[in-house]
Amino acid sequence: MLSVQNAIISVYDKSGVVDFARALQKEFGVRIYSSGGTARVLREAQLDVTEISDYTGAVEILDGRVKTLHPKIHGGILAKRDKKEHMQTLKEQGIVRFDMVVCNLYPFEEVVSAGADLQKALENIDIGGPSMVRAAAKNHPFVAVVTSPVQYASVLEEMRQNGGALTEPTLRELAVEAFARTAAYDAAIHRYLASLNGAKWAKTLVMSYQLLGELRYGENPHQSAAVYRAARLEAGSLAAAEVLQTGGRGLSFNNYLDTDGALNCVRLFKKPTVAIIKHTVPCGLGQGGSLAEAFGKALAGDPVSAFGGIVAANKKIDTETARLIADKKNFFEVVVAPDYEPEALEILKTAAPWSGNLRILKIAQLSYPSEPEVRYVTGGLLLQDADSAPDAEDEWEVVTERKPDDTEWEQVRFAWLVCRYVKSNAVVLARDGMLVGAGGGQTSRVDAAKVAVMKAGERAVGAVAASDAFFPFPDGVEVLADAGVVGVVQPGGSKRDKEVIQAANARGLFMVFTHRRHFRH
Repeated sequence: MLSVQNAIISVYDKSGVVDFARALQKEFGVRIYSSGGTARVLREAQLDVTEISDYTGAVEILDGRVKTLHPKIHGGILAKRDKKEHMQTLKEQGIVRFDMVVCNLYPFEEVVSAGADLQKALENIDIGGPSMVRAAAKNHPFVAVVTSPVQYASVLEEMRQNGGALTEPTLRELAVEAFARTAAYDAAIHRYLASLNGAKWAKTLVMSYQLLGELRYGENPHQSAAVYRAARLEAGSLAAAEVLQTGGRGLSFNNYLDTDGALNCVRLFKKPTVAIIKHTVPCGLGQGGSLAEAFGKALAGDPVSAFGGIVAANKKIDTETARLIADKKNFFEVVVAPDYEPEALEILKTAAPWSGNLRILKIAQLSYPSEPEVRYVTGGLLLQDADSAPDAEDEWEVVTERKPDDTEWEQVRFAWLVCRYVKSNAVVLARDGMLVGAGGGQTSRVDAAKVAVMKAGERAVGAVAASDAFFPFPDGVEVLADAGVVGVVQPGGSKRDKEVIQAANARGLFMVFTHRRHFRH
């Protein structure tokens, strides 16, 4: 147990600090040392404060850059209380033994996020604060380190329960949080300075994430799991979503994966669009003149697979769409959209027998975050730009005798955009702004075509097919033509492109080469 007698308080974020300091002083008799703006705020609140410069005998210099970097500060923090030589040194040097350090740092992350220039960014790199925090955390068996206003209430509660003392587990947890804070702070500085060098990828990758919470389990019940959020979180990120209804148990590991996949499916569409996702893959995806029409098309794409899926919309969900989603014949795990009409939200929460279990998320900004995609491999990780750039239609080329008409061009664009969200090898069939069949995750492209045709059934007649990579042989195109497909969009680039084009011409299909691949492994 640690009894707190002397505390240093030096904070940039002063929210709650007056009440915290008052409780330390009035309830537990803690003597407070402080400097600069923090000392001024505490004195204005009628608290007794010893100015750091009065204690050390050294005034602040270099525009305040040096004020707490002093042996009488760090000696009082770092001294081991159970070592006689340390305590004798404190006595000889007239150094106060500090039992608590309350310190939060200059807002470097916020400043650079707001677009500050280099000079302002450098001025917001805290030096004395992290030094005190790290010193206190290193010596945490003897010093409590408080790095966030969020911690004030729990620290005071434990002191009240223990006559002004803090327990060893609490001291250790405070130290863990302190080192996490300085690590995240240094990571932000590293990321910013590295970005100024113009290099695409940093030589050393430093990542910082904060625990959002533990999950019930992972992909399977025997796997433990947790969810973290990036320290620098962008508006379009799933981890930034506003949870409007938890569904009783919150999001599961698989819910997070599938919801992220669902969001990505609708980000690039301009018209009202709805995606229904199972196992991160669209089983239904539709666009229309209204969101209700788009949902109807998405559900009709594969109503059997849609059961238990994730619904994502790229527009505000209105009452008509909400009623369709909440039909008692349906069942969905999650709905995510940029916004909801008030009545629509109430319908989703109450209309269906399963509404109480529905997780409802709001993400106002659906543009892709700028962060790279990360894939973990044993002992390392892979980074790449997200496949989020719109396709360059000026690079597209019609390579067959038959040309698509205006209506077919619309289906070409739709099918090609859908295709990038289906796992490779992928072939999708679309018609009338609706996904009617998808063959994804196949080990051969002809099998992907067969699965897509099987899923589509009679709806393949008149549909447009999209393939995420080139056809290595004509057989895939022949399977599609036999099913009634009228055209194909694909990247091209195969050694047998001429044979594939000849097969399309022989069957009266049009074929468009995009010259861009959309693998999704």
